[in-house]
Amino acid sequence: MISAFANTWRVPELRDRIIFTLVMIVIVRLGVNISLPGVDSTVIKEWLEIRANEEGSSAGAHLGALLNVFSGGALQNAALFALGIMPYISASIMMQLMAAVVPKLAKLKREEGGQQKINQYTRILTIIIAAVQGFLLAKSLENPAAIIYMDGIEKVGRDLVPGWGWGFVAMAVLTIVAGTMFLMWIGDQITERGIGNGISLIISVNIIAALPGGLTQAWQTFIGDDASPFQAMTLVGLVAFLLFITAAIIAITQAQRRIAVQYAKRASNRSAKQMTGHTQYLPLKVNYAGVMPIIFASAVLNLPLLLLSQIFPDAAWVADFQQWFNPAAWPYYVIAGIMIFFFSYFWVATMFQPSEISENLKKGGGYIPGVRPGKPTSDFLDFTMTRLTFAGAIFLTIIFVLPALITQIFKLPGLVSQFFGGTSLLILVGVLLDMMRQIETHLLQRNYDGFLRKGKLKGRIERRQAAGSSASSGIIVWLLVFVSIMVVLGIAAWIAK
Repeated sequence: MISAFANTWRVPELRDRIIFTLVMIVIVRLGVNISLPGVDSTVIKEWLEIRANEEGSSAGAHLGALLNVFSGGALQNAALFALGIMPYISASIMMQLMAAVVPKLAKLKREEGGQQKINQYTRILTIIIAAVQGFLLAKSLENPAAIIYMDGIEKVGRDLVPGWGWGFVAMAVLTIVAGTMFLMWIGDQITERGIGNGISLIISVNIIAALPGGLTQAWQTFIGDDASPFQAMTLVGLVAFLLFITAAIIAITQAQRRIAVQYAKRASNRSAKQMTGHTQYLPLKVNYAGVMPIIFASAVLNLPLLLLSQIFPDAAWVADFQQWFNPAAWPYYVIAGIMIFFFSYFWVATMFQPSEISENLKKGGGYIPGVRPGKPTSDFLDFTMTRLTFAGAIFLTIIFVLPALITQIFKLPGLVSQFFGGTSLLILVGVLLDMMRQIETHLLQRNYDGFLRKGKLKGRIERRQAAGSSASSGIIVWLLVFVSIMVVLGIAAWIAK
């Protein structure tokens, strides 16, 4: 594996793709830390210092940690990339579901050039979602203390937006929408000219950005001035448990049930000889839905709580509602577990089409041994996927509950416990597997050893390879110069303060 990492720099095209991806990541992180025009960033800085000393297990703290997973802290910083890439993710999910249930969109998707049309509709829907969410965010900054993920900011004693008005709202909405579209463009550029899926990589980078803070809090919790040997051993045990959970997620993510498919004997076109039939396998993933059921369940449980707290900030029944759906209470996880099961089967029922697969096998002369072609094959695939989905839903539920169990047992902050499961770890594992698969493909094409000597590394999601050529050396040099200037200016600003 070490030699594989060394070989990545010996392939010029692969090296250019990696450098281009790293530069794009730096640009993303710059936008996360630049506040919107009119926002007093010193208020946020003082509030974060207060919050670090008083972090609790309230619903606001848990929901704030969840929302900032996808924005990398840009949401609580009221930054240019405050919404992150989530409007595009939401629009993509909506279009996928609509393409599966709306006959016109399903027909358009199968036509030549139809996918480009759907991509165009997705971008338009992204602008609409970003504009609506940006307006709600800009409007809520008038009274940030009422925002559930900015609980306690009133203790600073100054206005977050000193000159709040409709002019600020208009400017903020335009800036937020432009930031979201710019992130979407960066994601497309990484997919075409870099390594990995750009959209997923942006989310992963934002998650990893919270890792240093989580490590610091874990060190302060277990290795302090009055730490005992038992606390140090507990930290070692947690690290070992994290490695075990990561290995388990990798195993389940790549686990699949291989259905044998036998193809009938065919005659060769150039001779009268009959070719022998061959056997292939139809892979059915255990976790077919991926991380989508957890995202759906979290959105259904948390977004109404967020909206109600903004619309009715002083209502007593809203406070009771918050206590019932508090992520620190057990009813929240019972309801979330039920929703994860529901959305797992809903996603599989929407995306997995056994009748279409059965028809394609029949047209190609393939059949499953022991199962008759046609409807019996469709029923067999549906029954098999139903059992696999049940196992995958149990796995997702356990992963979703793990961070809360770690928090309750070891009294860890939410920033630390989120790396022991949940959405964050699932996305990180999937994206890293996908990147390693693409790098290994480049290495094997040039007769280098991959990460695994036996067989190829299988990614979580079958993504297309980058269709565009890598960025030219001139573009990479200019990007490196731009990043260097930004780093120098940042260091100068830090010294000036």
